Amino acid sequence: MGELLRYRYLFEQMVRRELRQKYQGSVLGVAWYLVNPLVLMGAYYLMFGVVFTLAQHDDYPLFLMVGLVVWTFFSQALLGAAPSLLDQGALIRKAPFPRETIPGAVVTVQMVTFTIVLGLVAIVTLGVRGTLAPALLLLPPVLVALYAFVLGLALAVSVLHAFFRDVAPILSAVLLPWFFLSPIFFEPADITQKEGARFAMQWLNPVAPFIESVRSILYDGAVPSGATLLYVAVAAVVAVLGGRVLFRAMQRELAVIV
Repeated sequence: MGELLRYRYLFEQMVRRELRQKYQGSVLGVAWYLVNPLVLMGAYYLMFGVVFTLAQHDDYPLFLMVGLVVWTFFSQALLGAAPSLLDQGALIRKAPFPRETIPGAVVTVQMVTFTIVLGLVAIVTLGVRGTLAPALLLLPPVLVALYAFVLGLALAVSVLHAFFRDVAPILSAVLLPWFFLSPIFFEPADITQKEGARFAMQWLNPVAPFIESVRSILYDGAVPSGATLLYVAVAAVVAVLGGRVLFRAMQRELAVIV
């Protein structure tokens, strides 16, 4: 931790550079981060809210949008972090610094964008749903836990991809079915009454409790269940500690292989 604090200026510069590169030459800039979930929201609302009527939720587009924004942050952060060490290979070979700052900067940029977009979605959702409630006080710690969870996974996939170049394409392939199995356009109870299947969808999918927590707070105006909050906290700690341990164990050879 002390080493990371000493290099905080480098980390800040990496975040700034990543932001500039991400939106350089783009007319809409950060608005593109909103366009993607908006398009998906329209498509899935048509499919599951009109054609197949899978789920019956009031203000279903907002139900969809909250889940899509959380998923977009999760998936884009991991996809961006996976090749980040290889992309910064020249810097790694030239200078000694905490290598964690590279995938960390990618996740932080995605988090900044995600926070802006979620803020816009929250304003609309709270206004339409009337869910301005004390439960909102739980949103910041849930988002911090989400950041830590994604950061831990990003550290793992970035260092693994540096050694095994199949990790990024495998991750890209896995995220597609993972998306459809996540409670983005449904709740587990919408599609099955079997306790085993509902348990698997809710607890064996590590991103599901994060989606449900944010949706409970913004869409329902309710405090997530104690089990969900505990899961979110534990998943965040396990992910960030596990990711850092793996990263530290494998980073010694980075200057040679990138």
